[in-house]
Parts: sequence; structure tokens; C-alpha cells
Amino acid sequence: MAVKILIKRKIMADKAKEMIPLFRQMRALATNQPGYISGETLKRLDSPDEFLIISTWHSSKDWNNFLQSPERNEIVKKIDSLLGGETVYEIYHYGFSE
Repeated sequence: MAVKILIKRKIMADKAKEMIPLFRQMRALATNQPGYISGETLKRLDSPDEFLIISTWHSSKDWNNFLQSPERNEIVKKIDSLLGGETVYEIYHYGFSE
């Protein structure tokens, strides 16, 4: 069953230039992973330093494989260092099925 991963980040303007290349690396890495379907990055209108990343995967197993990959974790360490905190992920699936 397909899953959607929600990642919320608050990025201060002075960190944006450092973050953009890391986000591009992460997206490039994700697109080459088995089970990756799509991803999008949204910027909040009423709070321009807040972003929502929505990533769609064929299954939670595919997502977890990517989540645990060493290449991904290396990029996340850099992102978290710039943000000053740990990235939080929320995982959702479609409908009311169990």
C-alpha cells in the first residue's frame, strides 16, 4: 500500500543557501531508490520560513529502506546540524484500511 511521508522544517533565511544543495542531493538520492513514487516541497504562505516536504512511496518498507540508508543519513546529519534539531517524519497511508 502506498504511503506518504510528511516532513516539516523551519528554515531561517540565513541558512537557506546552505540547505538548498542538501535538499537537491536528498531528492536526487530518493528518486533513485526502489519504491519511490514522487516528492514535492511546499512553502507556507503565512510563514515563509516553514516548509512541508511530501514524499510518496510504494510501501512503508520502501520508505524505511531509504530512511536507513547510509547515504541518506549522511545528508540528514548535515541538514539537522544546520536546523539545530532532529528531523521529524510522519507516515500516512490512504483511506481507513488497516
